[in-house]
Amino acid sequence: MKNIKLFNVIAIVIGAAIMGFGINYFNIANGLAEGGIMGVSLILNYLLGWNPGLSSFLINIPLLLIGWKVMGRTSFIYAIIGAVSLSFFLYAFEFASKKLDDPLLASLYAGAFVGIGLGIVFRYGGMTDGMDVVALLCRQYWGWSLGKTLFLTDMIIIVLSLIYLDLQRAMYTLIAITVGARLIDFVQEGSYSAKAVTIISNEPDKIAAAVLRQMKRGVTFLSGKGAYTREPKEILYCVISRNETGKLKNIVKEADPEAFVIFSDAHEVVGKGWS
Repeated sequence: MKNIKLFNVIAIVIGAAIMGFGINYFNIANGLAEGGIMGVSLILNYLLGWNPGLSSFLINIPLLLIGWKVMGRTSFIYAIIGAVSLSFFLYAFEFASKKLDDPLLASLYAGAFVGIGLGIVFRYGGMTDGMDVVALLCRQYWGWSLGKTLFLTDMIIIVLSLIYLDLQRAMYTLIAITVGARLIDFVQEGSYSAKAVTIISNEPDKIAAAVLRQMKRGVTFLSGKGAYTREPKEILYCVISRNETGKLKNIVKEADPEAFVIFSDAHEVVGKGWS
């Protein structure tokens, strides 16, 4: 059990609490559906009156067992903590209900609470249902973002939800899921977001020296060749934080006003100098 971190456990429980509150307070109160196993549980709640906390946990057991086989003991324990916590908070916040006059506002709030809560759970290694296992496997083997995978599976659940949803509520549910998917990725990867920079210049040594000296960032030289001139070129590659982009632009402009600079999003950076 030495790999289980108390801080992670607390964060997963907090994330599950946020999600459980949001589902009760906005989704169920305003007749909105949800994606994944939670969406299936809401269908069972609306049609048969089954408690979503209990039904979601029971449906999740086979998928969580798959997660244990693939992810190992630590991930499985975190998954159980997340699933049990969500089920508990769905019970605990069952009294919480807010019927809003504006369904668009309700969908935005629903998406925000689920997205933030689930993003926190993911960020600290937890899961809340079996679809989370599927999403993590897709990221591990195919590089899909968690939000993208969950969005695709959610669409399937939304189609099934048309059993009881009218088209208006289905559209508002889609808005909630879209907001939630974006927030999941933001919370999960936002703190790691950086800029990968490619610089093509006639003054590569001058720019590299300035970046090393002024920004304390590493720079890598890549070999290239101009397609028109056929002349060899040294291309600079470096990774910087978002708030350093302005400083880098000034360095490049001062060293070589004609330099070609490409900024790309780097959603996750690990290694020396990054945490």
